[in-house]
Amino acid sequence: MLEIRQHCENCDRALPNDSLEAMICTYECTFCAECVENILQNVCPNCGGGFEKRPSRPKNELIKNPPRKDKVIKPVSFNKFLEANKNIEPNKR
Repeated sequence: MLEIRQHCENCDRALPNDSLEAMICTYECTFCAECVENILQNVCPNCGGGFEKRPSRPKNELIKNPPRKDKVIKPVSFNKFLEANKNIEPNKR
């Protein structure tokens, strides 16, 4: 089950469950669409994978399965995967 992290790991922008700006990699690293596009260039700094829009959890499930409450904040100063992967489609990395 998705953790539904509620903040961008880079800029700390709020990304609540219903956010249309939340993007995740296959390991659920969570970033806002602006950071994914302009800073990360669709390359996850933690695993080198690409990003997809994070789905939202149905409202009637939020009580039983709430979003993650703590923040995962790891501002990106250097993306070790960027140069090797930025011109390769995520499904071909």
